Amino acid sequence: MASVASCPAEWQANRDIRSEEDQLRKSEADIASGWTRLHKQEGLVLQLKASGRGYAEAVRLAALLRDNLAEWERHRAMIEQRIAYLKRRRAAGST
Repeated sequence: MASVASCPAEWQANRDIRSEEDQLRKSEADIASGWTRLHKQEGLVLQLKASGRGYAEAVRLAALLRDNLAEWERHRAMIEQRIAYLKRRRAAGST
């Protein structure tokens, strides 16, 4: 059983983990939304191309969305790593 002195540290660790898990959920929602926007943009590119209209800006926006998604996915991976680190640290402190 943890001593009374270690409880605040354990509570802080739990708060930190919950906070990171909240960030992870937000990140995952943002990524899902980003993929939806990218697919819509790619559909627009195809429509513009098929109609013979200019589509260079639409292609540029799709590329920017793709780049942003790659960054968001890297950020999500960092959050996952942080959660794993915090859980390992909490487990090591509870022994």
